[in-house]
Amino acid sequence: MSMVTNTLGRYFAGRFVVAAVGVFAGIFVLLVLVDYIEMVRKTSGLVSASAITVAETSLFRVPQLLEKLMPFCVLIGAMTCYLALSRRLELVVARAAGVSAWQFISPALASAILLGIFATTAYNPVSANLRELSKRMEAELFGSAPGGGIQDASGFWLNQINDEGQAIINAARSEQQGVRLTGLTVFRFDTTLQFKERIEAREAALEDGRWVFKSVRRFTLDKPPVDQDTFYLTTTLTPAQVRNSFSTPETVSFWQLPNYIRSSESSGFATAGYRLQYHKLIAQPFLLAAMVMLAASVSLRFFRMGGVQKMVLSGVGAGFLLYVLSKVTEDLSKAELMHPIAAAWLPVVVGSLTGFLALLYQEDG
Repeated sequence: MSMVTNTLGRYFAGRFVVAAVGVFAGIFVLLVLVDYIEMVRKTSGLVSASAITVAETSLFRVPQLLEKLMPFCVLIGAMTCYLALSRRLELVVARAAGVSAWQFISPALASAILLGIFATTAYNPVSANLRELSKRMEAELFGSAPGGGIQDASGFWLNQINDEGQAIINAARSEQQGVRLTGLTVFRFDTTLQFKERIEAREAALEDGRWVFKSVRRFTLDKPPVDQDTFYLTTTLTPAQVRNSFSTPETVSFWQLPNYIRSSESSGFATAGYRLQYHKLIAQPFLLAAMVMLAASVSLRFFRMGGVQKMVLSGVGAGFLLYVLSKVTEDLSKAELMHPIAAAWLPVVVGSLTGFLALLYQEDG
């Protein structure tokens, strides 16, 4: 514990944090530029799309994507930190002074856990809110055309059945976890499942017992299209039920996930995705610590002994394999073939044990 709090420990911790934050900032800028170029391409034909609005939309979209890359940022940052310390012979001096590898790794481990706690409790809610804001801005950019604007057949789908018949709703974009939709196409059927009409609308909002559609155009088989400013569609769906179809667990902040899990359970919906996301966020600090262990196992070799390229490639390969393992366990959990707790913590355990055993073999073997 003294190594974590003394001057040398604070120095090692500071070097690691600076390296990890630097990698995070570099990837953030790169992703913003790439996403901005892609958004400029998509909005090139829209007169109302200003460069500032497009840039803000890209800026708000990236934090959630970068959250998934955070373990790799910590891995590359830790490798960069330890390779720089080794190249400048600072690790050699520390070893000569009687400091073991476990001692100068412990400050980075403590820092990684603190970064993980901050990412779970603060960064995740902010990124989820920014993603919702970016969806609203996308709706303003792409959903301003009459009749629903740009339709996306691979968007969100919802099926509802009530006394008036059946309605199949397709929305290009979803906001507020499905409470507000834009770019809509609705196929209505009567109680005998005979086609009744097709509705296109710019946006829709869920109110108590009904959907409220705006800028509507209604198509039937025997009449010309009819334009309406507002159209009401009766529904028995609740926000909790709509959320299950239009929201993804990644767009729900850490502090809201327990309520989402309880509401989905009370509505009879599957909660595996929400439970997995909740436990992944809880395990995130320890996953970042596992990445530090993996990075240390391939970065503590004396720099002048050579083989740096192989060490770096082996560290990146280990991180990639750990990512593949996390995706496999995630898919198994969403298919309800693996418990969410096991799916969230298995990559953490595998990564920690791999790094620990490698360091144990190198330092004490």
